Amino acid sequence: MSATKQPERGIDLTDANAVVVVSPVKVSLSKEAAAKLAGASEGAADKTGAAHEDARSVTEHAVHIGGESVAYTATTGTITLAEEQGKAKARLFYTAYTRRDVEDPSARPITFTFNGGPGSSSVWLHMGAFGPRRVAMPDDASLPRPPYPLVDNLHSILDLTDLVFIDPVSTGYSRAAEGEDPSQFHGVTADVESVGELIRLYTTREKRWASPKFLAGESYGTTRAANLVNHMQERHGMFFNGVVLVSSVLHFNTLYFHPDNDLPFLLYVPAYTATAWYHGCLAPELLGDGSPEALRAALDEAEAFALGEYARALLLGTRLAEEERRRVARAYARLTGLSASYVERCGLRVELGRFVKELRRDEARTVGRLDSRYLGMDRDAAGERFEYDPSMSAIMGPYTGSFNHYVREELGFESDLPYEILTGKVHPWSFDVAQNRYLDVAEPLRQAMHKNPHLKVFVANGYYDMATPYFATEHTFSHLGLDASLEGNVSMAYYPAGHMMYVHEPSLARLKADLVGFFGDAVGA
Repeated sequence: MSATKQPERGIDLTDANAVVVVSPVKVSLSKEAAAKLAGASEGAADKTGAAHEDARSVTEHAVHIGGESVAYTATTGTITLAEEQGKAKARLFYTAYTRRDVEDPSARPITFTFNGGPGSSSVWLHMGAFGPRRVAMPDDASLPRPPYPLVDNLHSILDLTDLVFIDPVSTGYSRAAEGEDPSQFHGVTADVESVGELIRLYTTREKRWASPKFLAGESYGTTRAANLVNHMQERHGMFFNGVVLVSSVLHFNTLYFHPDNDLPFLLYVPAYTATAWYHGCLAPELLGDGSPEALRAALDEAEAFALGEYARALLLGTRLAEEERRRVARAYARLTGLSASYVERCGLRVELGRFVKELRRDEARTVGRLDSRYLGMDRDAAGERFEYDPSMSAIMGPYTGSFNHYVREELGFESDLPYEILTGKVHPWSFDVAQNRYLDVAEPLRQAMHKNPHLKVFVANGYYDMATPYFATEHTFSHLGLDASLEGNVSMAYYPAGHMMYVHEPSLARLKADLVGFFGDAVGA
């Protein structure tokens, strides 16, 4: 899910019958084990220090991907994280999909996947992008009527790689063990350590050390992935073939609007331009013929303005001459759909919270943060900030309802715990390694790539993403400090959608096509 301002609370047809449950096999649990999972304690430790009994359900299915029938096993359950002395610390919930016709697991990639928040479950990438079933969303940025359709994902990457979707502690069905303080897991370092331990345990128990391995994260999940790939190399000697970053945020100074931080004001301009272009709020010469090429031309102009005239104006501050200030305000207004007078009243610095409210204020409409194609309606059209993110509201109901149905009815996993789709229980989040500065995990990623020159990185960007704008991501990677010999290891792709570009099926199809090439390159196929 979406990236947050540090340290405040944070933040994405076909035949539904094509996936057929061939022979559901639910692993039976004792009453005691079931109580440990679903009881009021939300997870009980094994007080004897003996081996821990984890819940687990195994079912068999098939799905058509790219004209091919892919038979697979779905495993849902928990893995207990424990001290070496045997005391349970937490139980992490996961869903794994493994292809059944594989003779040699060492030739079959495996990808460990999670979302962000902090506080998000893995439901978004699981049920929207990579898994074999997906929530069908309208491509026109409208909200579907409940109940919500769950369909086969013809664009799943299960034909390319086995998949393990991970819910960090306090998200999904994952919980701290009885007697353990959940907050010990709610921070940059502890989060990486706990997710990394699950990956180590799964890889060991399922005999996947010899398989090509990948990480995939979205939003704060990209923060986790960049940190985690280096952690796994250093702590466990586990080297990866690739990392997939969907809507990346590695350096938080690119997102945190503050009077003494000019970067986000500069780096958000192209996202504002894309949004205004989509809503038809720009001059005809910028709107062009409405084609992707016309959007790209407008973005080129916005990028040049942000790096040139606008950057100079912000750096000069109060030394900027009045005539030049007015000229910059007019240029900014032309590229963003705002009025020059409003831009001047904002001191040439328009924060995101103001932009989403101001762009279509005259129509009493707001635009989305996660996906600026979406429109919202506030009670107070004269207010300073929007009441809610319409792009978040559009996906919360469909994904929550669909997963709760899917996990019981199709995957056979039963728990009376609330599945925490996106929770505030992880806050306050500890930015322990970044006290008194902005969190930066670009450096751990660079270190991992230098130590493992075979590591490939794929970055997916949505033009209408105003949570982690593409231009901020480009800035981060242009300052990564990679050796010139490794610059080709990073590839970027762009889609005409938002933070969760996969809710737009044409973008999902393109994402899949891009990942086919990425996985093939990363494993040397």
